[in-house]
Amino acid sequence: MSDMRIGGLASGMDIDKLVGDLMKAERQPMNKMEQDKSWLEWKRDSYRDVNKQLNELDTMAFDMKLERSFNSKNTSSSDPAVSATATAAAGNGSYTLDVKEVATAAYNYSENKLTKTGETFDPDAALSSQQGNLKNGINLSESFSLTTYNEDGTKNERTFDVAGDKSLNDILKEISDSDLGVRAFYDKSADKVMIERTETGNFNQNSGEFLGAEIGFDGSNSFMSTTLDIKNGDNSTGTWELNEKGGSDAKFTYNNGLEITSSSNDYTLNGVNFKFNAVTNGNITVDVSNDVDKAVDKIVEFVDKYNKVIEDLNGKTDEKRYRDFPPLTEKQKEDMEEREIELWEEKAKSGMLRNDTSIESALNNMRRDWYTPVENDGAYSMMSEIGISTSSNYRDGGKLLIDEDELRTALSKDPESVHKLFSGTDENPGVARRIETSIEGTINSIEKKAGKSTTVDNSFMLGRQIEDLNKEMDNFQDRLNMMEDRYWSEFGAMEKAISQMNQQSSFIMQNFG
Repeated sequence: MSDMRIGGLASGMDIDKLVGDLMKAERQPMNKMEQDKSWLEWKRDSYRDVNKQLNELDTMAFDMKLERSFNSKNTSSSDPAVSATATAAAGNGSYTLDVKEVATAAYNYSENKLTKTGETFDPDAALSSQQGNLKNGINLSESFSLTTYNEDGTKNERTFDVAGDKSLNDILKEISDSDLGVRAFYDKSADKVMIERTETGNFNQNSGEFLGAEIGFDGSNSFMSTTLDIKNGDNSTGTWELNEKGGSDAKFTYNNGLEITSSSNDYTLNGVNFKFNAVTNGNITVDVSNDVDKAVDKIVEFVDKYNKVIEDLNGKTDEKRYRDFPPLTEKQKEDMEEREIELWEEKAKSGMLRNDTSIESALNNMRRDWYTPVENDGAYSMMSEIGISTSSNYRDGGKLLIDEDELRTALSKDPESVHKLFSGTDENPGVARRIETSIEGTINSIEKKAGKSTTVDNSFMLGRQIEDLNKEMDNFQDRLNMMEDRYWSEFGAMEKAISQMNQQSSFIMQNFG
């Protein structure tokens, strides 16, 4: 801007107001561009809201293709000793079991207290400072090995160092953090160390190797057998016997004939996962049946979402456009109350997607997706056959109605056919698969117009229009700045001329008056 801005001292005119009024008139095209930009941004955001809703419906449509949505199972056990869950593939009916043994994890612990009578032991202090407190002493230069076994019989062997600057808890933590699959800890109250497998089962079935122990170490391991007083075997009777406890497999009989062994207390048969909590007192039964209520809830939830989406989209395409309510500029907002702005913009934003072809096409396609028959080798080929129909009221815009009793009957009679009605195949798509296709086409069409939050402006139509407007507004602002400078320059020249005339008039009056 020019540095010569004389504010009307000579002429007595309000130059600031004059220039402001002139610039207000010159600025009208800029106001229109600001309004056009606001409109484009609102339209872009409105399109993106549509895509957000369609993506949510698309996610639910994907779930409706899954068998588990229709074939959920209920299980009930006659004895809390056995609990069960079932997959969608599980066969309905009763399963008879007799659990003879439950699987246990192997464990071993110190046979006697570790600390000398009258002394104290700190498991967090360096072992070198604790030597005199331990009943059986310690070899600070020793390394010792532990061996565990996997379900396939392979071994895991790890070596640990005993060093003077390590504490007992340091060494036990190294053992627990290793991949041996064991936990080791010191209990101060008992003054003993416990070491146990983190998995149940009998994996070392070779009695000649560490007497069959699941956590194996030999007698030369003085840290385990002497310092910690944990023994693999006991020879007090003259015959070596395993000292370790637990480490057994679960054993049960299925349907009074099939004897099964499992290293875990979880075992799956025919899609039913049995969990053994305790030994049973003879046979117990687990009943498996279809969970019709869960399937009904899933379908109702999907239909409710579909109805909500089409209600909203129908509202957007039918919404009235108020052309007398353009977007407000920032200067216009300065003279309005917050509530006034809110009511104005409610009208201004109305009708942005009125008669939008992409959305109307999506609504037509999705309506057709529901009532077109599905090739199905089961009992049902039409949604109306399972209690889902289109409302006959045209004002509902194609909303769906559900007869839950009919739906429940269909799911009880032939859940697989209901599943196929929604899923179908690539060659013969079901309703959910068709809706996915319709949604995908609409989302792609809208993204070409409005992009998404992660895309750059020049990659979609409205973004390019906004970019062009921004450039046009920048250029026009430069012109306005130049125009304002020119006005001030012209008025400044006028003020200067009037000031000079006033000085000349004063001189004449003084000299010739």
